[in-house]
Amino acid sequence: MQYFVTGATGFIGKRLVKKLLEREDSVVYFLIRRESEGKVAALRHYWGTIAARVVPVFGDLTSKKLGVSADGIKMLKGQIDHFYHLAAVYDLGADEARQIAANIDGTRHAVELAKAIDAGHFHHVSSIAAAGLYEGVFREDMFDEAEHYEHPYFMTKHESEKIVRQECKVPWSVYRPAMVVGDSTTGEMDKVDGPYYFFKLIQRMRQLLPPWLPSIGLEGGRINIVPVDFVVAALDVISHQDGIAKKCFHLVDPVGYRVGDVLDIFSKAAHAPKMNLFINAALFGFIPRSVTKGLMALAPVRRVRNAIMKDLGLPDEMLTFVNYPTRFDCREALAALKGTGVACPNLKDYAWRLWDYWERHLDPDLHIDRSLRGTVAGKVVLVTGGSSGIGLATAHKFAEAGATVLICGRDVDKLEEACKQARAKGYSFVAYPVDIADMADCDRFLTQLIVDHGSVDFLINNAGRSIRRAIESSYDRFHDFERTMQLNYFGSLRVTMGLLPGMTAKKNGHVVNISSIGVLTNAPRFSAYVASKAALDAWTRCAASEFADQGVSFTTINMPLVRTPMIAPTGLYNNVPTLSPEEAADLVAQACIFKPVRIATRLGTAGQLLHAVLPRFAQIAMNTSFRMFPDSGAAKGGKPGETPVKQQLSPEAVALQQMMRGIHF
Repeated sequence: MQYFVTGATGFIGKRLVKKLLEREDSVVYFLIRRESEGKVAALRHYWGTIAARVVPVFGDLTSKKLGVSADGIKMLKGQIDHFYHLAAVYDLGADEARQIAANIDGTRHAVELAKAIDAGHFHHVSSIAAAGLYEGVFREDMFDEAEHYEHPYFMTKHESEKIVRQECKVPWSVYRPAMVVGDSTTGEMDKVDGPYYFFKLIQRMRQLLPPWLPSIGLEGGRINIVPVDFVVAALDVISHQDGIAKKCFHLVDPVGYRVGDVLDIFSKAAHAPKMNLFINAALFGFIPRSVTKGLMALAPVRRVRNAIMKDLGLPDEMLTFVNYPTRFDCREALAALKGTGVACPNLKDYAWRLWDYWERHLDPDLHIDRSLRGTVAGKVVLVTGGSSGIGLATAHKFAEAGATVLICGRDVDKLEEACKQARAKGYSFVAYPVDIADMADCDRFLTQLIVDHGSVDFLINNAGRSIRRAIESSYDRFHDFERTMQLNYFGSLRVTMGLLPGMTAKKNGHVVNISSIGVLTNAPRFSAYVASKAALDAWTRCAASEFADQGVSFTTINMPLVRTPMIAPTGLYNNVPTLSPEEAADLVAQACIFKPVRIATRLGTAGQLLHAVLPRFAQIAMNTSFRMFPDSGAAKGGKPGETPVKQQLSPEAVALQQMMRGIHF
């Protein structure tokens, strides 16, 4: 057998050629552009065969008779038993002119060449898109019944099939594959398309929520997915049978699924939360188009929609087809495949392979430099409170990544010791003594910093004060609230506002505010600290909205408990699981690399949700923990340096300590 294949370098075409070469004494001629001649050797290697069995024919899809020369036509004339036309644009987002040139004109040119070389049979690989958005079941013997195919992709698939039906002078057959995904045995795929567009959304859900948490999905319309190995095997088997002239075969999954089912299957494959509740996307159809169009005319609505779509990697076209209304009858294909051993596998059995391959090879984040060095090398980073604890660990991490690190703090000796440590490791810090809580001293520092460095690229607002004392022990200590607010809120604001003009001037800058898990859980005994951090969180949300279009972004880290000198006075924390400063610095690095709006632990998020949904229950739970753990000796008025009285905890309190990693009591 001798074959001619267009689209032999494509995802389906490469595999079809390999399949055809499994037939004894087969020879495959394949169309390729002259400028792609350098790919021939790699293709032969992929196909695992000699040059005599795979012969390139130079031409172009957009030229008459595919641009094949007269000598080429003479060589092929009367020699080709089967002509497979696969070359086309399979992309919903491609521009209309490109799709017309490839899908419509390209098919006409292929039909012309098939007649010119007297091919034995013309096999046109169309698509279920040729049916348009037909309401109901579309059979294999239906074509003119197609409807709502105004979209360029649907229109060009329909028109190209019409050319074959009306203009092809040699025996022809049409094959309409469903949405083609990766190989069911390896997961291999060459691009992000179709259901893969939703993988990033599923991945985000997995990152944010535990897998046991029920989630909400879209019911949506019908979606039919087939793996590429099934399409190739079915093409190979059916195309070599007798009695297939002027017939169409739907290469689809006989089962078929709704969009919500597909998302749920892939969520399970990704170990993301299971979708237990589905909202029927058809409900959105009740919204008048005039209302939707009016909303989209509003710039803020468009910006929000575009930002969400971009963040999730979803093309606009995907929303158009969420309510895809067509189901496909495939009785002709099933009859042709009966007894051949070729059948479409169940999506549930191979979805995990598709997910695994995507996450290892196709995830867009894999191709972006997400290293800390790639983010901060050569940039100026200011870490307040950088002489100890989280700040010092962060300063070391960023300096190791090639940043120019500025640290500031009140204690000159600690700053000098930090700089000494940096020099011993082969890099350096630029240290500034300053009391951030003193507004005049803060202004002096900012003036000097701008003179020395112009501006900063990353600001880490880490300097802070924590006080663990019950309100009933603070009636005569109002200064606790004043000094905590002065540093944690006003000091951070003073630094941030002093540096924002420089960031906006160059349309680039990122601010990381070290907040607390206590803001989310409303931790008792930390009213002064939590209130000051909550104020900073609220200001940050306002600022983020104001500067979103000026290249300046903000991240709030609701940090769990970290073992630093700040918590040392509370002996109770000696037995509480905490993060190390280095682990906390990793969170700061993530904030600068990915620039999320917020970084919070699952425990913190759960606490916030509990306070929002069941506030009374949350209060009782927090009050129980409040009474379970006593005030520290310092909070009770113990003098500095005094040996603290050993606090005896109940078995329940000890158990709770171990369960609640990083929460403040």
